Amino acid sequence: QVQLVESGGGLVQAGGSLRLSCVASGRTFSSYSMGWFRQAPGKEREFVAVISGSGDNTYYQDFVKSRFTISRDNNKNTLYLQMNSLKPEDTAVYYCAADRYMRPTNLGTTSRSFGSWGQGTQVTVSS
Repeated sequence: QVQLVESGGGLVQAGGSLRLSCVASGRTFSSYSMGWFRQAPGKEREFVAVISGSGDNTYYQDFVKSRFTISRDNNKNTLYLQMNSLKPEDTAVYYCAADRYMRPTNLGTTSRSFGSWGQGTQVTVSS
């Protein structure tokens, strides 16, 4: 399994930006597609974005398209989520996740596709 540690969350005003990071352990980071999910209070965890192992392919949930950008640096074993034009409804705990298997081209969008999860980082957007 891949060990994941997120950072970068915090409190920001609406319209502001944050960049989340997720550092992965191990030497096979590029063999895994990686994703971001979020969970708001009282709601189910939902898919945000996913990126292939090489970083060449990405897919986003509709509500974050053109505002969020997922990227990765395989030399640093790090996944990123750049979040711009934040809205109060983006308030949630954000989780990074690694694909359940070494499937670098798999762009899963459900929790079942991912087998390793970070502890989460809180993002709060004030109005």
